[in-house]
Amino acid sequence: MVKPGLDILLEAYLPFLKGKRIGIITNPSGVTSGLELNVDALAKAKVDIRAIYAPEHGFRAAAKEGEKVDTYTDPETGIPVYSLYGASHKPTAEMLKDIDILIFDLQDGGVRFYTFISTLLEAAESCVENGKVLMVTDRPDPINGLDVEGNILNMEFKSFVGSSPVPIRYGLTPGELVRFYNSYFKLGMKEYIAGISSGSPDHKNLWIIPMAGWDRGMWYSQTGLQWVPPSPNFATPDTATVFPGCCFIEGINLSEGRGTVRPFEWIGAPYIDAEKWATHLNNLSLPGVKFRPNYFIPHYSKHSGKMCHGIQVHILDRNTFVPTTTGLHLLQSLHQLYPKELEWIKFSRYFIDNLLGTDTVRLTIMENQPIEPLIKKWKDESEQFKKDRKPYLIY
Repeated sequence: MVKPGLDILLEAYLPFLKGKRIGIITNPSGVTSGLELNVDALAKAKVDIRAIYAPEHGFRAAAKEGEKVDTYTDPETGIPVYSLYGASHKPTAEMLKDIDILIFDLQDGGVRFYTFISTLLEAAESCVENGKVLMVTDRPDPINGLDVEGNILNMEFKSFVGSSPVPIRYGLTPGELVRFYNSYFKLGMKEYIAGISSGSPDHKNLWIIPMAGWDRGMWYSQTGLQWVPPSPNFATPDTATVFPGCCFIEGINLSEGRGTVRPFEWIGAPYIDAEKWATHLNNLSLPGVKFRPNYFIPHYSKHSGKMCHGIQVHILDRNTFVPTTTGLHLLQSLHQLYPKELEWIKFSRYFIDNLLGTDTVRLTIMENQPIEPLIKKWKDESEQFKKDRKPYLIY
């Protein structure tokens, strides 16, 4: 069994926390290998936890996507919970005034637009600005740490669903990703990697507690760890597998399956012909995936309460499946089959542009241009990132 960084902290590195005031960014996914919540396990170890910081969906991960979370006192622990998905995405000086070390411990999705990694960046910047130590207790990339896919985010499209120039599927653990942040954004943090760095962590302000037993080729189901959903619609490791491509549907007027038992695997809308769309997609012979006509009624979010006609995405071979390429074909096929009905969701900017870190995809599809050059460009960019990330790898 893989041991997450939290287990290693509890077993070997509690002296790092002795006499320190601790804050922790977490949610229900921040558990030991025995499923004990980090806050409870640290409290049992007599760690002085002064504050909890809640990312999107809140400390108890009950809030819907995009729903603002309030600051409050947790009734179970009596510890103040500061929202990092409300008035501010960044820990403020006021939020950090009573702590010395800020721990980041929760399960990431392995995908650029999963907002926890933006929270990690904001936390790192705030620790530098306020003279605090950031400790990252590492956890697996749930969709393995070998495969890298998709385009590098154009920083002109920077947002909370895309805050750094990494591919859509970046193949890094949180501990590795924060090392990339430190370098790229010139944060100037002095790193200490437990069990790897020599000397003591004194006078260092970025501490990383690596996992034990994890290697880059592992999918989450191979770690021996139980899956705890880090957000309401990130239900299973199967969700994580399709998410890098099926999340593209968030940018258009189809349901991505939120409010169903298979979010991001069930996709549809009232105006879709399920048989026609499934046949069209299967005729593309995309690797590792099959599409089945499907019918569902979401109980909230897009098309709530309405019968949606569409597809279920069935993964036949996760090692050959390329979710980002599949996502591009989903968008293109919908524009080809339903050019009048398809709508691109827009707030201050087209949401798909924020998700993909570029407007090139939307414009290419709207202009009826082939997407094969985009697929090749994305592959080239992700292959280059595989090389660029090497200095930050821990495993």
